[in-house]
Amino acid sequence: MERVDRPKVEEIKRIEIGFRTIYPGPPARYRPILEESLMLTGDENIVDCWAIVQYRIKDASAYLFNVKDVEQTLKDACEVALRQVVGNHTIDDVMIAARFKVEEETRQVLQRIMDGYESGVLITAVKLQEVQPPEQVRDAFDNVVRAKEDKDKIINQAKGYYEDVIPKARGKAERLIAEAEAYREQRIKRAEGDAGKFLLVLREYRKAKSLTEKRLYLETMEQILPGIQKYIVGTEKSGLLNILQMKQNLTTLPKAVKGEEK
Repeated sequence: MERVDRPKVEEIKRIEIGFRTIYPGPPARYRPILEESLMLTGDENIVDCWAIVQYRIKDASAYLFNVKDVEQTLKDACEVALRQVVGNHTIDDVMIAARFKVEEETRQVLQRIMDGYESGVLITAVKLQEVQPPEQVRDAFDNVVRAKEDKDKIINQAKGYYEDVIPKARGKAERLIAEAEAYREQRIKRAEGDAGKFLLVLREYRKAKSLTEKRLYLETMEQILPGIQKYIVGTEKSGLLNILQMKQNLTTLPKAVKGEEK
């Protein structure tokens, strides 16, 4: 009798890299495989990397006859692909920043390797599970991560302060400049107006000096006389001595005037 192998081509299979599932749970329990999981990053840091590879059969004939042990071959090839990709990235990329990129690059490298073996396998996904520093240096690494987070926080706070203060300072400076320009224009116009008035008076003065002097005198008196106390003394000679009661009003005079009287 002959045996007929009918592989399940639609079934999604999986292999584990860096760990093995002891009990699916819940809660699940795992056993680490350090010889598979410890890898060197591009910035020369060691990471403990667990991954799951999902695949299915795309060519049953090639799957059955071209490779003796497909699962072991796939596991070994995945280690090679994952180490290669991790070695091209920094630890921050592998752990956080470019995690999805690392997964996709690993899938592509692994697919090329398995196609080279004509294994009949299609890699559907590579999923990183745990990526962290080795347990021996984990505390030190966590301290470094926290320090970086604090640094980023301080930088963001400084940027926020800068974005808050600088626009206000610029706005205040622009307002002061605008006010100074307005004051400058006002003074210029006032000076031009005063100069124009002076030139006008000068022209009139040159035309009629005595008349202009008298008009200016009268205009000046008109401005200052309403604010002071006035005494009117006749000019006719009567033979009498004019006595003005000015002492009683000295208290209302400015201090400088009182001093002059003494």
